[in-house]
Amino acid sequence: MTKFVIDPAPQVCLPIRGSNESFPVRRIYCIGRNYADHAIEMGHDPNKEPPFFFQKNAQNVDTSGTFPYPPQTSDVHHEMELVVALKSGGADISLENALEHVYGYGLGLDMTRRDLQGEAKKLGRPWEVGKSFEKSAPMSELVPASETGHLDQGRICLKVNGEIKQDGDLNQMIWKVPEMIAYLSRFYDIAGGDLIMSGTPAGVGPIQRGDKMECEIENLGTMTIEVI
Repeated sequence: MTKFVIDPAPQVCLPIRGSNESFPVRRIYCIGRNYADHAIEMGHDPNKEPPFFFQKNAQNVDTSGTFPYPPQTSDVHHEMELVVALKSGGADISLENALEHVYGYGLGLDMTRRDLQGEAKKLGRPWEVGKSFEKSAPMSELVPASETGHLDQGRICLKVNGEIKQDGDLNQMIWKVPEMIAYLSRFYDIAGGDLIMSGTPAGVGPIQRGDKMECEIENLGTMTIEVI
């Protein structure tokens, strides 16, 4: 039996709708600028770049329904996303077989310290300080694909204090779910437990303490997050 010199970190898990079972989180891959309107609002041409990914840590996941405003920033933005949960993986997965590896779907927020991310970009440095901080990935319970089917269309929206800020459709993704899985597997040995945050539509913007974010994806459900 393995003996550890310190106590190992607890396994990060997401609840499964209608079940007492949980989904163990391994890695989180986040695709950047995967909706054309969001790429444009961030000052980029969506027609001129291949997909790119960054990572959050599993420990960034939070299901408490609250988002503590983080330190060392004055400009935190919401980014509403579809979360894809993988039940299996491998290397060099074909596009045709990619969806066989999907367990289910959920709602997620890629919370971003935009000012810190902007500084990192200017200096040519990694984005982790702007993306991979504590509780920066609020998420809902997962719903098995056997219940929802594979989601390739449907409204995705976010309201702040009742006002619609982001309003798009999953069919607006530049890189679809099978393409993201196949592309990632060229560079990583992806595996069961991995999550893919699939990008955000236009309308990202700042939140303040006391705000209430209401998230919805058609045929999947809702999630409410209070900023504290």
